[in-house]
Amino acid sequence: MALPHTLRALRSPNFRRYYTGQTVSMIGTWIQSVALMWLAYRLTGSTFFTGLVGFLQSIPHLLIGPLAGVLGDRMDRRRLLMIVLSLMALQSATLAILAWTGYITTWSLALLAAFGGICNAFETPTRQSIFVQLIDKREDLPNAIALNSMLMNGTRLIGPSIGGLLIAASGETLCFVLNALSYTAVLWALKGVKLQPRVERPRVHPMVDLAEGWRYAMGWLPVRRMLITLALVSASISPYATLMPAMAVNTFGHGAELVGLFIGCVGLGAVFAAYNLARRPNIRGLGNWIPRCAIIAGLGMAGFGLSTNIYLSCLLLMLTGFGMFLSSSSVNTILQTIVDEEKRSRVMSYYTTFFIGAAPFGHYAAGWLAEHVGVRVAFMISGSVAVLTGLIFLARAPSFRAELRAAYIQRGIIPADPTASS
Repeated sequence: MALPHTLRALRSPNFRRYYTGQTVSMIGTWIQSVALMWLAYRLTGSTFFTGLVGFLQSIPHLLIGPLAGVLGDRMDRRRLLMIVLSLMALQSATLAILAWTGYITTWSLALLAAFGGICNAFETPTRQSIFVQLIDKREDLPNAIALNSMLMNGTRLIGPSIGGLLIAASGETLCFVLNALSYTAVLWALKGVKLQPRVERPRVHPMVDLAEGWRYAMGWLPVRRMLITLALVSASISPYATLMPAMAVNTFGHGAELVGLFIGCVGLGAVFAAYNLARRPNIRGLGNWIPRCAIIAGLGMAGFGLSTNIYLSCLLLMLTGFGMFLSSSSVNTILQTIVDEEKRSRVMSYYTTFFIGAAPFGHYAAGWLAEHVGVRVAFMISGSVAVLTGLIFLARAPSFRAELRAAYIQRGIIPADPTASS
């Protein structure tokens, strides 16, 4: 199929089919994300409770994410994905019924948020690690990861905006219904794809697999440093979503439509980040962007806390989205390029554990800060943490680049030239 170089992974029919179904599903997911947070804030009027909902959605990644990686390296990834996606559709349908009948309570909302988080803890690392089986050419893997990031963040731009308008027009129920229906698209796509075969590996006890994955990830300096940096950036930037309803109401005097616009601006910035990544011919020099983007994201977040102008706030949130998601996508791309295939799902489970599993602590802390010192100060403190994280990474960059360069040389990504960039 004739496609530009920026979209080269879509030349693979299996990846193209999956990508189409996942696009529909992710629009529904982002529509629901706005509805869920708005419903939590409408029921309680509390930033602490919206922070708690964010915590419950994310904490399973920390607690059970590594187990999902073990499963992904042991069983059929497509089958695992289809089971989990079906359960996520069931969660959305349950939310729709409870919201429509008026039986939704803070307890049921919290429990369903936690259930969705458990499902996501299995879905995310499995989805990340299945790309290599969907593409025809292994060298297109970094482009597939970049296009997936573009999809996630392009739908982040579209979905929240649609969700905000739907909430303003008819309430949250329709958002949950649409998300439940959207899962049929990606389930249809997965049912029809033909996966590339995986390398057979000897069967050992699951706990042995779990321990081996941890030693592999934490024992290698580039991986360890990227994951720790990712966790700190995620914990400091992710709370923007849970704080947004209070910011829209208390600072700008608007409702759900402004929440959708602001979250959409984060998505727009992330789309620019994904496009930047997709157009790269290779991953050389990508490691340099991790600390720079952490600083950009932090400055955008802190600036948003200071801003009282909607247009300026939109620009600052675009910077936040650009920085956060180019940083996280750079880590993702580098990890998937340098890890051993038989450990891919386990390493990617640690990626999601550190990226998404760290977020609940940020949600909880930001919700507490917003209750005690105000939502604007909470944004400024969170942004400052991300800036500091990027500066610390920069100060220790030489050792990171040296070991990453050695990995690139070993895999033939760059020549054995001391002047080559990592």
